[in-house]
Amino acid sequence: MTQSIEKVGIVGCGTMGSGIAEIVARHGHQVHFVEVDDRAVEAGLERIEGSLERQVSREKLTSDDRDDIRGRISGSTAFEDLSDCDLIVEAVPEVLSLKQEAFKRIDEVAREDTIVATNTSSLPVMDIAVHTRRPNRVLGFHFFNPAPVMKLIELVRTVVTDEDVVNNARVFAESIGKSPVVVGDRRGFIANQLLFPYLNQAIGMVETGYATKEDIDHAMRFGAGLPMGPVALVDLVGLDTMLGIMNAIHSQFQDTRFAPQPILKQLTAAGFRGRKDGRGFYSYEEPGSSRTLPDDDIRAPADPDTIAAWRTIGVLGTGTMATGITEVCAKAGYDVIVRGRSKEKAEKVAASVSKSMQRMVEKGRMSEEDMVAALARIKPTSELEDLAPSDLVIEAVAEDLAIKKDLFSDLAPILREDAVLSTTTSSLPVIECAMVTDRPDRVVGLHFFNPAAIMKLVEIVPTVRTEDVVLEQARAFVDKVGKVGVLCPDRAGFIVNTLLFPYLNDAVKMLESHYATAEEIDKAMKLGAGYPMGPFQLIDIVGLDVTLAIIETLHREFKEPSYAPAPLLVHMVSAGYLGKKAGRGFYVYT
Repeated sequence: MTQSIEKVGIVGCGTMGSGIAEIVARHGHQVHFVEVDDRAVEAGLERIEGSLERQVSREKLTSDDRDDIRGRISGSTAFEDLSDCDLIVEAVPEVLSLKQEAFKRIDEVAREDTIVATNTSSLPVMDIAVHTRRPNRVLGFHFFNPAPVMKLIELVRTVVTDEDVVNNARVFAESIGKSPVVVGDRRGFIANQLLFPYLNQAIGMVETGYATKEDIDHAMRFGAGLPMGPVALVDLVGLDTMLGIMNAIHSQFQDTRFAPQPILKQLTAAGFRGRKDGRGFYSYEEPGSSRTLPDDDIRAPADPDTIAAWRTIGVLGTGTMATGITEVCAKAGYDVIVRGRSKEKAEKVAASVSKSMQRMVEKGRMSEEDMVAALARIKPTSELEDLAPSDLVIEAVAEDLAIKKDLFSDLAPILREDAVLSTTTSSLPVIECAMVTDRPDRVVGLHFFNPAAIMKLVEIVPTVRTEDVVLEQARAFVDKVGKVGVLCPDRAGFIVNTLLFPYLNDAVKMLESHYATAEEIDKAMKLGAGYPMGPFQLIDIVGLDVTLAIIETLHREFKEPSYAPAPLLVHMVSAGYLGKKAGRGFYVYT
C-alpha cells in the first residue's frame, strides 16, 4: 500500500541533517528538525540558509525559490514536534549509542504508521531498530554527502522491515530526485564497503612511504579516471569519519585489510581530521577550504637538461600500447624507431598512428603540417640492431616475463652504454628485466596507460639498482611527452593496479554473495562515489581474463588472503565470458 509522505522530521541538523532538510524542502515537503539545544537549532538554520544563499549567488535558485524552501523548514528542541511526521530521519553522529537513544525518543512521539529511518553509513540498522516498538517500520535511509547534490540513496532493509515500508521509501526517494538502491543490512552497505577499504589501502601506501600522497592522488585521477584522489577524498570525508567506518566494517568481516591504518587514529587524536579542521593528510588555507598549502618536502621538478641531448626513442612491440607510445613520442618531436617481429607489423604501427593523427587534424587538434612532420619521424623495422642509435628504448610487448627478459638480454649489447632501457609492464618485476642486462643501473619501468595517446599517467618505477640520474632522465622524459609522472618502487601492481583491482575483486565477491546485483553495485559506485563507471562495467572493458591475471599477480606478491580471486571471476573466465571483447562478461553485448 502506497503511503503519502507529506511532512518529514529530521533528528540532527549538522552537515547531513541540514542537507537532507534542504533537498526534501526543495521538493515541496514540510520539514521539521530537532536539535539538542537552541544554539544548535540556530546553527542548523544558518547552515541551511547559507547553502541556499550560495545557490542564489550562483543563479541555481531564484530569491523567491530560496524563500519558499526556507519557509517549509522549521526547527526546535522538542521531539514532540515530530508527532505529525510521516517520515522521520535520524541524522545524529555515527555513534551507535547516540542513534539508539534518538530512536527511543522518536518511538515515544511518532505515530504508529510513521516510517522511521536512520542515515547511518556503516552501523547495523537492526541494532538501532530494536530500540523501538516498531522495528518492522524501520529502515536505513543512507544519503550521501553533500545530500542536496549526490543522487544515490541506499535503502537498507532489515530482516523484519515490512515490504510496503521499503516500497514507500523508494517512491519517496525518487520523488525528491534521488536514485535508490535497496540493499540488505550489512555494515558499509554497497558503496562504503567497496570504497573505504580502497581508501584505507591508499592511506597505507602513504604511511609506509611507498608513494607520496600527491603521487597516489595523481595516479588514481589520471590513471583510473576518478574525480578525486583517495587521500584528498579521505580529507574531504573526514579522518574521524573514515576511522569509524573502517572500524565498523572490520568488526563485521574481521579482515586485516579492513583494519584502519594506524595513522588515521593518530591524526584524528591530534585534531587533524581533514578539510573541516584545515589539516589532514594535506594542509589547507583555512578550515573548510579546498585550497591546499604546499608541503615543505614536495619533490623538485624534473630537470629537462638531463635529456637535452636525446633525439631518438626506440619502441619494441606492435600492439595497442606500442602504437600509442609511438604516437606520443613522435608528437613530442622525437625520432621513433618501431621494431616489430616483421617489417609489415611495424609498418602497421605507423599506419595506425597516421589514422589517429588524421582524426586529430579533422577535429582541429593538430595541424596537417605537424602531422606530416611527426609521421616522417617514425621508422618501422624488424631488426633489433636498428635500435642502436636510441637514447631510450621502451619495451611494450606481451605481459610475459620470459619474453621480456629475452628481449632485454638481446638488446643490451646493441645499445650505447649511456642508453636507458625501460619496460611498460603493468605488474611484472622490473628488476628481473634489468638483471639480465649488463647495465641494471640504467633500467627503469615506464608504465604507460592504455590508450597511451590519450591517458595522461605514466608510473615511473625505479628498481633498487636504478641510478638516480636515470630516474631523473625518466621523469624529464615523461614531462617532455606531456604526461603526468608518478614515482613508485618496483612492486607488483605499482600504485593504480594495487588499489584498483582488489576493489574490483571485492565487487565480484559482493555479487557472488547475492548481496546486490551487478547493476545495483555499478549504480551505487557511480552515483555514491562519483566514479565514471561501475566496477562491472570496468571489468568488462578491461577484460575478465586481464582482471583475473592482475589479481592473481597481486595475490602471489602480497600473500594477502583477501586478494584471492573471486571464484565467480575464475568460473566466468573458464567459461569464455571475457567481457566486451567476447560479447559476454557481467553484461551481455550485441
